[in-house]
Amino acid sequence: MTASTSDIEKAAGLLRAGRLVAIPTETVYGLAANAEDPAAVARVFQAKGRPPSHPLIVHLGGADQLGDWVKDVPATARLLAERFWPGPLTMVLQRAPRVPLEATGGLETVAVRVPGHPVALALLSAFGGGVVAPSANRFGSVSPTTAEHVRAELGDAVDFVLDGGPCEVGVESTIIDVTGVTGGTPSVLRPGGVTREDLEEVLGRPLAVPSASPIRVPGQHPSHYAPRARVVLVEPGQVVAEAELAQEQGHRVGVLLPAAVAGAPVRAHAVVAVPGSMSAYARTLYGFLRELDQRGCDVIVASLPPEQGLGLAIANRLRRAAGPRSAD
Repeated sequence: MTASTSDIEKAAGLLRAGRLVAIPTETVYGLAANAEDPAAVARVFQAKGRPPSHPLIVHLGGADQLGDWVKDVPATARLLAERFWPGPLTMVLQRAPRVPLEATGGLETVAVRVPGHPVALALLSAFGGGVVAPSANRFGSVSPTTAEHVRAELGDAVDFVLDGGPCEVGVESTIIDVTGVTGGTPSVLRPGGVTREDLEEVLGRPLAVPSASPIRVPGQHPSHYAPRARVVLVEPGQVVAEAELAQEQGHRVGVLLPAAVAGAPVRAHAVVAVPGSMSAYARTLYGFLRELDQRGCDVIVASLPPEQGLGLAIANRLRRAAGPRSAD
């Protein structure tokens, strides 16, 4: 852990006082507030510019606390918690009265998880409660995976940044519905750090990944995880030609060069070689997008990886990064 004990105690005190603390998790950095304090929760929405209808994830210090925050803990939820917590899995369950509606976007369901990061767990233990902790960035933009990313984007909007080093997973948690609302069987509402294949192995059944869900959860906005540059997605074999065409048209083009065409010469403003390992790509994806923004690119050309394992989560993030931007 890079954060000191005194840092953790300071952060816990600020949370008790209704303040905002950026915290490290294994996925991305979160903007944490006391989950039971509606005013503090409202400050999270304000700092991020996040619509209040978008629910937040409640982070707990251990699976033994789950029954305090949800109405019922079905056997499926207990099984998943035993296998994947602490870790990058979020479960959607029925909200207990302890969870204010401000944290759920007005829904009677709540998303909960136990983060798999020693600093986050130490903070939750010192704080003694649950925290909401959406990504510590402006709504819809690229999620932060280092403390420096948080400071650069949120500045004084956050009262304290608890530095836990770079995030190991690099994409947000998988969200799975275990309420039965989506058809009686669990379904993956957001691909993330726990793969669909791992979930299916534990549950012993195939899982749907619906493109739309009756349950609102984080990460469903058409444009999300987006850099300032416009993201263009093409097939891997077309990345070089698309990038060079955009460059000829006067754009400052950034390229996420896929492993399938590694080493290919590209006439572009900036080129980043994508790792062949999906875990390495997930860990570095948001950093790559931030780097290309910082280098002044106005277009980023990329391709989707094979949608197995962590590739499913990476493809999900890239599609939303390339999504329509209503603000434009």
